[in-house]
Amino acid sequence: MGYEAGPMQVLMISDFVCPWCYLGLVEIERVEREYLVEVRHVPYLLDPSTPPEGKPRRPMTRAGDPPTEMELRAEAAGIRFSRGRTWTSNSVLAHEGAEFAYEAGRARAFVREMFRAYFTELEDIGRLEVVVGVGERAGLDPGELRAALEAHTYRGRVLEAVGWTREAGVSGVPTFVFGDRFAMSGAQDAAVFDAVMDRLGVPRRDGGQGEA
Repeated sequence: MGYEAGPMQVLMISDFVCPWCYLGLVEIERVEREYLVEVRHVPYLLDPSTPPEGKPRRPMTRAGDPPTEMELRAEAAGIRFSRGRTWTSNSVLAHEGAEFAYEAGRARAFVREMFRAYFTELEDIGRLEVVVGVGERAGLDPGELRAALEAHTYRGRVLEAVGWTREAGVSGVPTFVFGDRFAMSGAQDAAVFDAVMDRLGVPRRDGGQGEA
């Protein structure tokens, strides 16, 4: 049976401190470019015990170590994981910024910039100034974003969404939910995403049609 007219909504459940989520973002962005889908980012807390100020961490790799499988895959995807991180951020404020960006129509740019800030620039995305800076680079009004973050306008929405993901049984990210019809966990490669689109009969934006 063919897919109904109109874009399918795809929920990407992820956390900005999850490296596999960054890889998953690259793939779902490609899917959104090629297929008739709209992606909505849903917040998740990889480690809810992380204090508001963040916590120290020990780097997993050293400068002279050979590239890991994750780093090689990231390089192939056009993103860079910098080494030397010594701090794990609390991502709640970053998720609040993402909700602000969604309402402003800049969610895609904001999400990409936030992942880059954390994994490439090694910034502490739990800090207000960092989140505002990311938002400004993504095309948001920094004053309006700062005011919303200081007032925690979107915190209730973020925590509600995080609670929903837990109740739904999500225990690992990234998790993708395709139009309430199919869910898939992990940063799968392009062939897997294409197979899902074919299985669900989602048409390509160039007019092609998969099979349901």
